[in-house]
Amino acid sequence: MTLRGRLTAAFLTVVLGPVLLGAFFVGSTLSAVDRGRATERLGLAAAGVRTSVDALCQQLRAAADAVALVADPAARSRAADQVVSRGLAAAVQIVDTAGRTSYATLGGPAGPWQDCVADAATGPVRALAARVRLRDPAGADLGTVAAAQPVDPAFVARLAAVTGVGVTLLDDPGRITHTTEDREVRAAVLAAAREADGDRVTDTADGRYVRRIGPSPGQPLPLVLSVPGERPPGLYAALVGAVVLAALLAVLAAWRLARVTTRPLVELAGAVDRVAHGDLTARVPVRSRDEIGRLAAAFNRMTRETGSYVAALTSSRDQLRGHLTVLGDTLASTHDLQRILRVILHSAIVATGARAGAVLLLDGDGVLVGQCVEGLDGRWPTGDPADPATLRVPVGAGVLGAVAATGEPLRGRWEPADPPTGEPSCETYVAVPFAAPRGAEPRDGPDRPGHPPADDDATECGALGVLALYDRPGADEFDDGDLVTLRTFAGHAAVAVENVRVHEEAQRLSLTDPLTGLWNYRYLRESIRREVERANRFGRMLSVLALDLDRFKDVNDTWGHAAGDAVLVEFARRVRGEIREVDLAFRQGGEEFVVLLPETDSRGATIVAERLGSVVRDQPVRVEGHTGEPIAVPVTVSIGIAVYPDHAAGGQQVLDAADDALYAAKAAGRDGYRLARAPDPVPTQEIPVVAAAVSPPDGLPRAGAGDAAPVAQGGASSGPHPPRQSRGR
Repeated sequence: MTLRGRLTAAFLTVVLGPVLLGAFFVGSTLSAVDRGRATERLGLAAAGVRTSVDALCQQLRAAADAVALVADPAARSRAADQVVSRGLAAAVQIVDTAGRTSYATLGGPAGPWQDCVADAATGPVRALAARVRLRDPAGADLGTVAAAQPVDPAFVARLAAVTGVGVTLLDDPGRITHTTEDREVRAAVLAAAREADGDRVTDTADGRYVRRIGPSPGQPLPLVLSVPGERPPGLYAALVGAVVLAALLAVLAAWRLARVTTRPLVELAGAVDRVAHGDLTARVPVRSRDEIGRLAAAFNRMTRETGSYVAALTSSRDQLRGHLTVLGDTLASTHDLQRILRVILHSAIVATGARAGAVLLLDGDGVLVGQCVEGLDGRWPTGDPADPATLRVPVGAGVLGAVAATGEPLRGRWEPADPPTGEPSCETYVAVPFAAPRGAEPRDGPDRPGHPPADDDATECGALGVLALYDRPGADEFDDGDLVTLRTFAGHAAVAVENVRVHEEAQRLSLTDPLTGLWNYRYLRESIRREVERANRFGRMLSVLALDLDRFKDVNDTWGHAAGDAVLVEFARRVRGEIREVDLAFRQGGEEFVVLLPETDSRGATIVAERLGSVVRDQPVRVEGHTGEPIAVPVTVSIGIAVYPDHAAGGQQVLDAADDALYAAKAAGRDGYRLARAPDPVPTQEIPVVAAAVSPPDGLPRAGAGDAAPVAQGGASSGPHPPRQSRGR
């Protein structure tokens, strides 16, 4: 292709490329924005629906609790009527243990009622109901109390008004029960809902977006939400017309520009060719004062200044190496590993003039994993280029794997492997290994499977990772000077990694109990303060469980302290197995333990306490007896429960409240749990429901609106508390 053809093609590419990309970007962006807005609206609507249904269930549960707490049967019937008259429920039904209805308010919705805690509806949903156990003062089971609210077209219309989207209620086979959609779009919305999977948003042919929510645990209603799209009509036709017009204008301009520019550029191209081969003395005659003449004069100045810059850069590089030694001492004292590696990588790129680079560390599976990268856009082999961890190279595979396996640095030109090794693509490269400093103890040893022996440093100390740089301006290969510079940075990286590992290990040992592996008392004080602050900030609850092994002194006295330690270790293992990842377990001292349950109320805390008591009680701990034969040691645990902010106003106070509840559990005969008493006496009323707790105008309660109904000490599930006794355990 001639120079004129190349200039024409280049101009068309430069002009039409952005036009095409811009048109594609505008079209895709408007579509994505439209879909994103619809997805966001549907997400907010789904959250609003869940909140409204959950709030309705909480209201029904509070109404049922209010009736269940009334001891006298006649007063209980009046309480049921009063709950219905106040609008807290549409109907209340009292069923005895034999399944017979002992009392039901008039005008209730048709059955069967769908329980709020059910995973899914099994047929058309007529009403939502919350059920609570009915017990006498001695704790004997008397049956259940159910409070219900109808699920009718008005209920669906209220959901649509609250969320601002179209709402459709389905029955079990997927037919429409109630809907707020227009008749013209119902069939399309229902067809799109059948294709929806989980929380995925689908669209219809007429531009509506549909999302299906439920049924799910705690939200048994199968609902479909939809919103219309906002994409302007005729968008793609207008974009195609703009691209065609821009293409015609670009062809005319490119032909004219190439014709005018071609002849004077031949001489300039020859001079550029000489400079490309290293002749910085090449000059171009300046034959005119137009743009080409100014370009020739600028080229002459550039070659003169480039020669001066090359000499200055050679001197500056030697000075930079001295500065990097001081920089390494500073970085070695910092414990933020990611920041250290980013600074090291950036400094190495600046010092060598490379365009890109990466730092990889060796994991326990014999794979080099990227820790930080720079300048690898467009060179990434797979995955998300924003996440360095997607750069993974097995030891022994490719250039980086060979460097880690042999401990020898490599540099040269890139030759793609077949099959690919997962390394970034490039033209030239230099890679240097780094290992733990001499005298540092290797974590896993040099002879692990998949980790061949490296050089002397790597063999004696254990390889840590690889520092690699890619490409230089002008496609020149890296030289020995760059290799020496990169070795300096690799040494800094090795010191930084080892220092961070030592610091993290020391910090872990200072915060954990050496016997059970749980967090220790020091970390408990920090954690309770942090969790109370978080609960305050977000308006959440924090439950605290104080646990104490019953008669643990007898275990030590009977089978010895080694058996007691084995019991403590096994108990800690079972506690970890019964709590969530966000929960925190601590050994406070001896046989005393504490568990923090963030975002958990008293009901959830009692469920956890019951599970912990059961898993300890049902499986005796096997220990080695005095004769050397294994014996089964029966173990039980007493648990005290306190909830912030219900039982205390601060971290230490809620710990003290849980400890007091633990003493109450001990005094009640051990092997059980007790909920802490409220700090102030609760005023009694005929019906324990807040007088202002009325439904909002749309009939749907709001989460967090109004105060919760007061709960009697002990509750229907925990039974009456025994009188306070001494704190002997």
